[in-house]
Amino acid sequence: MSPSRPLKIAAALIGLLAAAPPPAAALAQDAAAPVRAVAPARGTGPALWVVRDADSVLYLFGTMHLLRPTTAWGSDRIDRAFASASQLILEVAAPADQSVLMPLIRQHGLSPDRPLTELLTSEEQAALDVVARTIGSSAENMAPMRPWLAGVTVQSASILRAGYAADSGVEPILKARAGARGMAVSGFETPDEQIRMLAGFPEEGQVAFLRRALETFDSAPTDVDLMVEAWATGDVDALRAVVVDPLRATPLLYDALLVRRNTRWADQIQTLLEGSGTVFIAVGAMHLAGDDSVQAILGRRGVPVETAP
Repeated sequence: MSPSRPLKIAAALIGLLAAAPPPAAALAQDAAAPVRAVAPARGTGPALWVVRDADSVLYLFGTMHLLRPTTAWGSDRIDRAFASASQLILEVAAPADQSVLMPLIRQHGLSPDRPLTELLTSEEQAALDVVARTIGSSAENMAPMRPWLAGVTVQSASILRAGYAADSGVEPILKARAGARGMAVSGFETPDEQIRMLAGFPEEGQVAFLRRALETFDSAPTDVDLMVEAWATGDVDALRAVVVDPLRATPLLYDALLVRRNTRWADQIQTLLEGSGTVFIAVGAMHLAGDDSVQAILGRRGVPVETAP
C-alpha cells in the first residue's frame, strides 16, 4: 500500500463523520448560526451541475466538510442557484443538538471489552498517546474506542491541527443561509446509517486503517490541501485523481463509501424529478467525481446532467 493512499481513504472517512465528529473533537452547535460571507473563489469556483425536467430543477454541488476559515470558494453562479431553490438536501442533516449522536458513537464506536491495547503494539500505543495529547486526550482515554473511530479521530486531529475546522466547512454555511431564508433542509442519509456503515468494516481493516493514520499523522494535511485546491478551482479531474482513483484500489471501501451510496442518492434524485420545484443538493465533492459519481450513474440511466450555467 502506498503511503498516500490511506490518507485519501481517511479524508473520505472524515467526511462521513463531519455531521457526527468523534468524541475528541469539539461539537459545534449549529442552531441559530449566523450567515457567513465567503471570499470569492478564483476563476469560476467549485463545480456545479443541474438536472432538469419539465417542472423540476435540481442543482448538484460538491462540498468540503472541513475547510480553513480563509478558503475562498464563493461564486455568483452558486449563489444564484441556491437563491432559486426552495429546499436544501445535504449528505446528512445533522440534528441541532449534537448530544443525541453520542449514544450512536458509544454503541458503534466503543468496545471496552476489546480495547486498543489488545490490538496495537507497545510502539503503536506510544504513537497513539503522542497524537492523543495534541487534542487533550491520551492513549488510555482512547483505549475503549473501536479501531475505526480511533483512526478517524487521529486523522481528524491531524487535519484540525493544520487549521481545518468543521464550522468552516460548506454545510454549516449553507444551512445558515437556508435558515435565514426559511428553506426546508433534509439529508440523503442519517448519522445512524453513516456510523453503522463505518462500524461494519472488518476489524482487521479497521486496525490497518488506524495504523496508517498514526504513521502518516504529520503528513495527512498535504493530501487534503490538494483535494481542497482541486475542489475550489472546479478541477473535477484533479479531484478524481487525488481522492477517488486511489480509493478504487480498496474495492471494499470504494463500493461501500461511494458506489452503493451514490446509487441510493441517484435513486432519490430520480424520485425528486417526479415532483416539481427547485432543489439545491450538496454532498461531499468526491461523490460527484469519477466513473461512479452520482452524475455518471444518472447518465447511465438516461437522466442527463449538465454543467450549470
